[in-house]
Amino acid sequence: MLTADSIDRILERLPRLTIGILGDLFLDRYLDLDASLTEPSIETGLDAYQVVHVRSIPGAAGTIVNNLVALGVGRVVPVAVIGDDGEGYELRQALDRMPSVDPVAVLSVPGRRTPTYTKPTLCASGRPARELNRLDIKNRTPTPLEVEDRLLNHFLPRWHELDALVVLDQVSEPDCGVVTTQIRSALEALTAGQPRRFVLADSRERIGLFHGMAIKPNLAECLRALGVSDAAGPDESTRHLHDLAGRLGQPVFCTRGDRGILLAEPAAGVVTVPGFPVAGPIDPVGAGDSTSAGIACAVAAGATVAEAAAFGNLVASITVQQIGTTGTATPQQVRQRWDEVAG
Repeated sequence: MLTADSIDRILERLPRLTIGILGDLFLDRYLDLDASLTEPSIETGLDAYQVVHVRSIPGAAGTIVNNLVALGVGRVVPVAVIGDDGEGYELRQALDRMPSVDPVAVLSVPGRRTPTYTKPTLCASGRPARELNRLDIKNRTPTPLEVEDRLLNHFLPRWHELDALVVLDQVSEPDCGVVTTQIRSALEALTAGQPRRFVLADSRERIGLFHGMAIKPNLAECLRALGVSDAAGPDESTRHLHDLAGRLGQPVFCTRGDRGILLAEPAAGVVTVPGFPVAGPIDPVGAGDSTSAGIACAVAAGATVAEAAAFGNLVASITVQQIGTTGTATPQQVRQRWDEVAG
């Protein structure tokens, strides 16, 4: 499905593209703790871990932003709502460090929190780093209607500038994030008016509601969208995937970890797009988002959906080898990785 020439064509076109990301923009804050400096709290007697390094990078939809930038997309346009708070300031600082990111549609809203994943990692001499319990900040009340209207007012004028759009519905609680019912309905109207513009949606809880858009779920999410509790075997799974593609009217990129992607198209069958072998330890955090970035880049650059699925798998095979962070892949790494697997 891929060749060195097709990979070159994709990568060479990326600097001329504009790709949008609409969805839940998180801050990923990594706290590196030095176990040798741990001291007891005088007040409680509990261990007081000592932070020696803080890494703040865009997460969730921001992970897709990071991957698009690393791959060389000329202009990346995130569309999101964050809080007017310290985490939001850190997130904007991280976005500002990437010149190809246009953050004009990232809205800071008083009264909303910037969603944040805080990830403490304990480092001890002679031992592998150990990630401790994650601390999550999320909005658990519905996004106000006036905020949805502001978001659409910023997004709609930019729709016609985009070569592709990735939608990430990260927040599990309904209507508490960026991709609310109203936003999803607006997207459906836009894609109905311009069916050739590629839109790829990813959602943990509501993947079956994205009509008129390509989707990137795993098999469990596909089955849940169809109201099916389980699939008896590969043949039945294939049938369910094809049913879902037919219902939504767009391709379904069903991810299966190191086994690659099952690609279902409404007017065709279901094909297996194999993954690429990876040796040594892996860190799968963010692998799905890097796959989404790869798929969107490839389709926007003129690749077929099958080539795009393979390109997404190739990018993910690079990012999973980056331990302790949400990885990215540069054009140089993509070409080098292809040389490894093709050889």
